[in-house]
Amino acid sequence: MVLKLLVDQVMILETMTPLNFMDFRDYLTAASGFQSYQFRMLENRLGVKPENRVKYNQQNYQRVFEEMPDIQKIVDDSENEPSLSECVQSWLERTPGLEEHGFNFPEKFQTAVENIFEDELEGIETEKNETQRAYKMAQLRKKKTQFDSLFDPQMHLSLLARGERRFSLKALQGALMITLYSAEPRFHIPHSLLIACMDIDSLMAKWRYNHVILVQRMLGSQQMGSGGSSGYQYLRSTLSDRYKIFLDLFNMSTFLIPKEDIPPLSKDMKHKLSISNASGRTGRRSSILTMQ
Repeated sequence: MVLKLLVDQVMILETMTPLNFMDFRDYLTAASGFQSYQFRMLENRLGVKPENRVKYNQQNYQRVFEEMPDIQKIVDDSENEPSLSECVQSWLERTPGLEEHGFNFPEKFQTAVENIFEDELEGIETEKNETQRAYKMAQLRKKKTQFDSLFDPQMHLSLLARGERRFSLKALQGALMITLYSAEPRFHIPHSLLIACMDIDSLMAKWRYNHVILVQRMLGSQQMGSGGSSGYQYLRSTLSDRYKIFLDLFNMSTFLIPKEDIPPLSKDMKHKLSISNASGRTGRRSSILTMQ
């Protein structure tokens, strides 16, 4: 709700004309968003990685705090403490049902996916139009490669290295299981939490976008920012997926399959995901978010 309020405030600033904004900007003197250590703390605590940041005048963003050692230490500490993203990953890795000697969701899901691809392949092979058959076959291979990355640790590591993923493989599998079985009582709140994580990311992205548009509207595309950056050009570069913290949750839809193909839960797994089992033996105060 705080982020929503912040995003809406930009509309108030947009009521100024660029000419009036020039007068308003004089009151800011050399003040710049770069000097907001609170915003850097927010980014760090959410999970923005240093290697994903766009360089500030080809330098580390912390350079602006060099003359404020106390502030620099606070920002540095926020960069090294466990972020929300890391905590969520650790939690997702404990999702019940991922156990290799238990329900083993990854193995069951892989089998279901392979069956789907076999059926699609049979349908493509009956296609009489050679061009259409070649196109559909290429699309099927591409889709299969995407799904294979859910089960192949090396493929997953390659995607991590390219910045196309953020989560560990096990955390990604946990998020997928919660998404597919979100109707199960024990997964209601976990699923809501994942949606809330995406909401935070979306609102941060909207804030950045609204800020970029405001800057272009008031200052144009070529004027230097008050903090010494390239202004609009720098801010526009922060709109890419590199600043998206929960990128994997947004891409979860890539791996959804029809409901009828989702592996059925075993009797034991059905019991584990029931409300009575989640809050029963360990007492009402135990949280279903513990994923144990």
